[in-house]
Amino acid sequence: MAQLVIAGLGNPGPRYAGTRHNVGFGVALRVVASLGAFPEDDSAREYAAWFAPPRIADEAGRGIAVVQPLLFMNRSGEALAAFHRRCAFEPADCLVIVDDVYLPLGRIRLRARGSAGGHNGLASVAEAFGTLDFPRLRIGVGRGDSQVDLASHVLDTFADEESGTLSEVLDRSAEAALTWASDGITAAMNRFNVPARDARDESTPQGER
Repeated sequence: MAQLVIAGLGNPGPRYAGTRHNVGFGVALRVVASLGAFPEDDSAREYAAWFAPPRIADEAGRGIAVVQPLLFMNRSGEALAAFHRRCAFEPADCLVIVDDVYLPLGRIRLRARGSAGGHNGLASVAEAFGTLDFPRLRIGVGRGDSQVDLASHVLDTFADEESGTLSEVLDRSAEAALTWASDGITAAMNRFNVPARDARDESTPQGER
């Protein structure tokens, strides 16, 4: 059965829990909770997957699956390819959720397609799909001190003073992912590609920023 897929990327294992690189995992779990999704029966070493109840489907009758790759970030595409062997889906029907150091914490940005932008997870997914034409949701995690190595920055946890903003942006990102699933990428971009403080003013379409 064809699926809509919401894929939150990150690195597996307790060592990476709560790091900036793992915000995609956090959003995926919030979507699972919102949908009341149930875990896949068959175990898979490459990914964890949950499926929304059968009553939750789009107008085409496609169900919603939530996936967390369990390989490292730069092998995320391999994990999604393994899931594709389990459930058929088109790249355009897979929303990939990642961190973005070039967006400040609290900002999110949806696009229907685009380059990997230096993100190893997106590059891996693009290689596996054979195309860059898949939707993505980037979650700002900030750049931090420019003197700190970028790899070290994304593998670090959030500061205590960032926790409130982090919780808000993860909730908002989960809402954006669900809007994509129910209303499509254009509607989701128009609603969520604005600063959080301006989110109540959604009358002006924002398009692809």
